[in-house]
Amino acid sequence: MLLGKKILLGVSGSIAAYKAAVLTRLLIKAGAEVRIVMTPAAKEFVTPLSLSTLSKNPVLVDLAENDSWANHVMLGRWADVMLIAPLSCNSLSKMAAGLCDNLLMAVYLSATCPVVVAPAMDEDMWHHASTKENLKKIASFGNIIIPVENGELASGLFGEGRMAEPETIVKWLGDFFLQKLELAGKKILVTAGPTYEPIDPVRFIGNHSSGKMGAAIAEEMQKRGAEVTVVLGPSNISMSSGITVIKVKSAEEMFNACDKIFPETDVAVMSAAVADYTPVKTAKEKIKKTENDLAVELTKTKDILKHLGVAKKAHQFLVGFALETNDEEENALKKLQSKNADMIVLNSLNDAGAGFGHDTNKITIFNRTGNVLSFETKTKKEVAVDIVNTIIQQLHAKN
Repeated sequence: MLLGKKILLGVSGSIAAYKAAVLTRLLIKAGAEVRIVMTPAAKEFVTPLSLSTLSKNPVLVDLAENDSWANHVMLGRWADVMLIAPLSCNSLSKMAAGLCDNLLMAVYLSATCPVVVAPAMDEDMWHHASTKENLKKIASFGNIIIPVENGELASGLFGEGRMAEPETIVKWLGDFFLQKLELAGKKILVTAGPTYEPIDPVRFIGNHSSGKMGAAIAEEMQKRGAEVTVVLGPSNISMSSGITVIKVKSAEEMFNACDKIFPETDVAVMSAAVADYTPVKTAKEKIKKTENDLAVELTKTKDILKHLGVAKKAHQFLVGFALETNDEEENALKKLQSKNADMIVLNSLNDAGAGFGHDTNKITIFNRTGNVLSFETKTKKEVAVDIVNTIIQQLHAKN
């Protein structure tokens, strides 16, 4: 699965850097095109000449050399994937902090492709609290971590921290690209974030949705090769390059955007927290506070999920979300049937770490065949993987 793939290999200053020669040879043998960026410290462990000979491309170390400039921006855009192997403890901390004091870090910060890292360090360094925090931080940026292995280390100790073997990394990349093809050619619609229903020019009815769950789903869909459009309510969330974002504010605007996009969509995931009610009238000027109480008359908004359920064609797959505080399963199943959805993802505000504002979520998935899948509390990026995996399984079963 690596034939024709463009791999940008970053090599940092670790004793495991000697494995970069074997890794390069295996990548080339698998049909990949390889370009290499090294840190100055990495040259102490493996020579640029060796890696240049194996990759058949010049190896870059410095931002400028012999009056020429290494275009780090274009390198990060050229690659299908950036692989940093080995990733030293020092380079890990720079990635987490966003430091840019060498070419490798400049390329990393400019990369628009997926970034995969294979850490390598001694066991005590691997288990240090700062290392764990840095790994967690770079994972939150969307970087993918290939697990370390347990074995003999350069210190003579045996334990965790050993870089994954080159053969393991090559197989991992092959699986990664195979997985990425699962939704190739599919057009995906995702809604995310809240809606704001205006009372007057400065006030609105809204909710606490951050849009994080929808963004994570959209990015996971894109990783699997899909063409993704996100209809995003008011949110500070930013999406990965290549995802089309349509920004809306109100439930009416979200309805109109989804209604327009849905006919050309293969899968629609309605994860936005859309208001059920909106003010009948919006004041043209700010409502002044008086001695009297204020009554705001509300009317129902258009039901986006139900509308799409009615319009849905046989080849289309529709996913709804249910955020509940009581009778969770009963309400989720009722929504599945009444909206003609193919799948409902249930969140309960009674579960710790679930719902609005958290970086984690806990879900249960219901589908029309009666299957119920329950998952433990995970990060929203991990939850997105579970949701997308389930959708793909259902699409295969449907076909």
